[in-house]
Amino acid sequence: MKTLLLILITAAPVAAQVPYERILGASSEPENWLTYSGTYDAQRYSTLDQINRDNVDQLQPAWIYQTGSLQKFEVSPLVVDGVMYISEPPSDAAALDLRTGRPIWTYRRSLPQGIVTCCGQVNRGVALLDDQVFLGTVDAHLVALDARTGRVRWDVEVADYTMGHSITVAPLALKDKIIVGIAGGEYGIRGFLDAYDPRTGERLWRFWTVPGPGEVGHDTWSGDSWLRGGAPTWVTGAYDPDLDLLYWGTGNPGPDFIGEVRLGDNLYSESVIALDPDNGELKWHFQFIPHDIHDYDATQVPVLLDAEFRGEPRKLVVWPNRNGFYYVIDRVTGEFLVGKEFAKQTWAFGLDENGRPIEDPATIPSKEGALVYPDDDGAANWYSPTYSPQTNLIYQNVREKGGIYYLADATYEPGKIYMGASRRVVPGEDPKGFLRALNPLTGDLVWEIAVHSPPWAGLMSTAGGLVFSGTMEGDFFAADARTGDVLWRFQTGGRVYANPITYMSEGKQFIAIAAGNALLTFALPGLSPLGWRSPANWDRIEEGMSEEQVVAILGPPTKREEQFLSYLQLSYEGQVEGSGFVSGNITLERNQVAGWMIEPPVFDH
Repeated sequence: MKTLLLILITAAPVAAQVPYERILGASSEPENWLTYSGTYDAQRYSTLDQINRDNVDQLQPAWIYQTGSLQKFEVSPLVVDGVMYISEPPSDAAALDLRTGRPIWTYRRSLPQGIVTCCGQVNRGVALLDDQVFLGTVDAHLVALDARTGRVRWDVEVADYTMGHSITVAPLALKDKIIVGIAGGEYGIRGFLDAYDPRTGERLWRFWTVPGPGEVGHDTWSGDSWLRGGAPTWVTGAYDPDLDLLYWGTGNPGPDFIGEVRLGDNLYSESVIALDPDNGELKWHFQFIPHDIHDYDATQVPVLLDAEFRGEPRKLVVWPNRNGFYYVIDRVTGEFLVGKEFAKQTWAFGLDENGRPIEDPATIPSKEGALVYPDDDGAANWYSPTYSPQTNLIYQNVREKGGIYYLADATYEPGKIYMGASRRVVPGEDPKGFLRALNPLTGDLVWEIAVHSPPWAGLMSTAGGLVFSGTMEGDFFAADARTGDVLWRFQTGGRVYANPITYMSEGKQFIAIAAGNALLTFALPGLSPLGWRSPANWDRIEEGMSEEQVVAILGPPTKREEQFLSYLQLSYEGQVEGSGFVSGNITLERNQVAGWMIEPPVFDH
C-alpha cells in the first residue's frame, strides 16, 4: 500500500451558551450531555439508539485523550455543541474538540503543599452554566472558567484545606446557582452543602449537615462532638423541578468507627436531605443509619423516578446504598417505603417498619477485631447507577467484600486522620463483584453479571437496549439491558474508575469512558479519516501539494483567538481513526505531525 500524504483542516467549535433552561430540558437534546448525570433526575439514561444490541459488537475506538496524571481518573465528561469539557486529577480541566479529542484549552492548577485526602486527589467532573465552566479543587476552592478560553473568571475558597477539607465532587448548576459539596469526613470536618452565585462567586447559602446550637438535630450529638461531626457531601445530587427540591446524600459521622464520643443519632449524617435550592432550607430528610459506626457513607447519586407504587402514582427516589440495602423513598415527603438487601451484608439483621436498621452488635469494631460485610468501601459507592425506562430496571455495580475492624485511638488534630479503627482483609476471602439489574420498586434481583473483582465503575443505559460498565481489570463492556448478556468488550489497558457517557457528533453516536490515565471514545465503523469530516474543496487537494497551495484552495485560518485551525501534514499507511496517541492498533506519534499548527492555549493558575 502506498504512503499517502494528507493535509487536514479542523476548526474547533466556538463554546456555546448553556443557560439553565437547556439543562432543565437536557432530555430533549440527547446529542449533548449537559450535567453530571445527563439529566437532573440522575437516571443516566440516554435516548440515543444508533449504537444498539444489533451492532454494538462492531464498536471500535474513535479517539483517545491522555491526561498524564497518575491519580485515579474518575471524570464524567460534559458535552455541548461540539465540545467536551472534562476535569483531570488532581484539579485541572480541559475543553476537547469532539471530532478529534484535541485540546481547545487546558487549565492547570498550581496546588499548595500539605493537601490531605482519604482516597486520592481525584475529581469527578465540572458543571456548565451560561458561558462558564465550574470546577471544585482538592484545596477546597471553587473556580469559574471562561468556557471559550479556559481563563479564570473567579476563584473562591470554599473551606480551609489545612483542616482536611477538599472538593472532589462535580458541582451542580441549578437555576442561578452553583451547588457544591465538601469532602473530608475522615479528618473531623463539619460537613455542609453550599450554593454560589455563578457571576461573582459570592456564597448565597450554606446548609450545615451537622446542626449547630439552636438548630434542629443539634441534640443528636453529645457534647461538642458536632464540631468534628463529619457528614460530608462529596457526590453530586439530583433535582426535581416540579417539586423544586434538591436531593443530596451525606457521609459518615466522625470519627468513623468510635460511637462513644458522639452519642445520639448524629443527624444529618448518613442521610438523604431534600433542600429548597433557593435558600438551602431543609424540607425533609431520611437517615439510612443513625449513629453509623461502619463508615457507610450515604454519598451515592439519588435516582428520581415516577411510578405506580402499590396502586398509586408516586414520585420516588431510589437508592442502592453503600450499606448493602436498596431503598425506595417518597421524594415528596421522605416517607420510607421499601428496604431490601441487594448485596451481602452482616451488620444489620434487617430494617424495621420505618427503615431504621436493626444492628448486629457482633459487628461493632472492637479491640479483638470484628468481621463485617460489606467492608467500609461498601456494597456500592460513589459511582453512579442507572435506570432505564425502556426496561424498567435499575442497574448497580455491586461489591461483596468483608473486613475485620480493630478499634484504635482517635484523638482529633486539625488536618489529621480521625477514624478510630484499622481494617484487615478477611483471610482466604475471594472478593466478588457484580453488575446487578434490580426491580426498581422492590429491589429484587432480575439478573446479574459476575466480574473478576469488586468494581469501581459507574453505569449508563441507552435506548439501544444497552448497559455500559467497566472493570478494575480494564474491560469496558456493553450488556443487553434486558438479559445481561455481554455483547461487546474492549480492553482499555487501565482500571475503570469512572462513569460512561454518550453523545452525538456529526451524525455519529459516541460512547466515552475514562480508564487508567486516558479518556477513550468509541463509535461504529464508517468515520472519515481521523474522525473529521472533509472540508469543502477537499477533492481538489492532491498528494505532494505545498502548504501554500492547500491554503489557497481551502482558505486561510480565521479568528485565531476564537478557534484554532490546524493544517496537519500526516504521512501514514492505511486508515487512521482517531487523533489520540493510540487508535485501535495504530500508534500516531507526535513526530509524525509536520506542517503549521496553531497550538491551543494552556492557562496556569
